[in-house]
Amino acid sequence: MASSILIVEDDLVFSTMMKTWLAKKGFEVDTASATARARKLLAERTYDLILSDLRLPDQDGIRLLAWLRSRPCHTPFIIMTSYAEIQSAVEAMKQGASDYIAKPIHPDELLKKIKEAIKTPEPPAYTETGKAAHPAPQNFLEGESEAAHQLFNYVRLVAPTQMSVLINGSSGTGKEYVAHRIHELSRRNGKPFIAIDCGSIPKELAASEFFGHIKGSFTGALTDKKGAFEEANEGTLFLDEIGNLSYEVQVQLLRALQERRIRRIGSAKEIEVDVRLICATNENLKEGIAKGTFREDLYHRINEFTLRMPDLKDRAEDILLFANFFLDQANRELERNLIGFDAAASEALQRYPWPGNLRQLKNVVKRATLLAQGDFITPNELGEDILIPPAAPDTASLNLHDGELEKQRIVHALQRTGNNKSKAAQLLGIDRKTLYNKMKLYNL
Repeated sequence: MASSILIVEDDLVFSTMMKTWLAKKGFEVDTASATARARKLLAERTYDLILSDLRLPDQDGIRLLAWLRSRPCHTPFIIMTSYAEIQSAVEAMKQGASDYIAKPIHPDELLKKIKEAIKTPEPPAYTETGKAAHPAPQNFLEGESEAAHQLFNYVRLVAPTQMSVLINGSSGTGKEYVAHRIHELSRRNGKPFIAIDCGSIPKELAASEFFGHIKGSFTGALTDKKGAFEEANEGTLFLDEIGNLSYEVQVQLLRALQERRIRRIGSAKEIEVDVRLICATNENLKEGIAKGTFREDLYHRINEFTLRMPDLKDRAEDILLFANFFLDQANRELERNLIGFDAAASEALQRYPWPGNLRQLKNVVKRATLLAQGDFITPNELGEDILIPPAAPDTASLNLHDGELEKQRIVHALQRTGNNKSKAAQLLGIDRKTLYNKMKLYNL
């Protein structure tokens, strides 16, 4: 079993790079950016080693060490500090720290100190066949921000129940991953997980997709077909973008959920089904109810428990974690072996607001992995859109006192967005009407 390490460091770029490097060395690593978060993690589980910076936003590392030693805990504790603070590191040693290491950190020296503190043999690098041993690739990442911890605390709470779950969130936030995680943590995890994108189903085929059909029941029904309810029997049925279903299909769906029975199109035989329903939407279904486009009784039937997905910009601590996670995936898919992101690329990733959320980040990282020439992804591979993020909505975003500069910025924004006025206005930090007025002013 891999040794576990908690890194307490408020420099997110540095802590993420260390986490990635240590994970490649076979360690299981968590990070915290403040002592308060570290205390919470330490109260929930034990670690084989704590690697803490001396200077932290809320308290220093020595205070964390003192708190730790006041508890029945003897976890090895290594202090990271600058050369100018070596005396403080010596004081930490007197209070029970196992060791200290000066910044800038040399990886080989750190690895040696970690092994000495943990006193465990190095994880085997090769199997009996002589091939390098790698852990099974992970296909899911929760994140370490407060928003992520709150979300997955709710996931773990609701997963063992039979409650229907409605996941609300913007496009690209990972709603299907969360739905699958609920299934994995439920008592149905040995049964099927069936996902249906309601937005991509033609209205006339929706009933067939959900309930199936028999041969000859309509034009094109050349064979018998099981529907999603049958395929997901005793398991979990995930309906993505449920707000796109027609009113007629909503009626059929509600009846199936209430009666736990379905009937294939063209068949008189009823089939009993037992499914756990998870739905997702990026729309406001209550507005749909008010407009008469979504049934209120169906809304209450699918919404026994609500999960709200945070946008990536609201969980900034997770951006580099997901970037490295997607890099590992891209390395496998593209047969590359990149190590990570350089400091400038890491800073650019953190500055960007990610309107497309995790899906956009994954695509950017995959493209950068393909383009990278060295061991690290640099800003050159991230693309211009990431390096020059949209300006915050602010009337000062355009220089109102310099007409030529303002005109050049508008022209540049239109060029970058392929003359898309809405995107150009967003890039400039103004509304669409203001952009049209400016274009008229400058005869653009």
